[in-house]
Amino acid sequence: MTRPYRRILACIFLMSFLTFWIWGAATVGTALSTAPAWITLPFFIIAGLGWVFAIRPVFRWMNTGPES
Repeated sequence: MTRPYRRILACIFLMSFLTFWIWGAATVGTALSTAPAWITLPFFIIAGLGWVFAIRPVFRWMNTGPES
């Protein structure tokens, strides 16, 4: 598979993944609104940075393969 096709597929995957990640984080964050700070702080750190580690392999994959 050529790199332009990989990038198109990666963009579609990333947009859908981020949509569900944000939806999930907002849903759980709303449920945790009355929880103590020692529970909410780690959740929001993980929710805020976790998506970066989850999509890292996708970025590596989309930048491999032949140019054309």
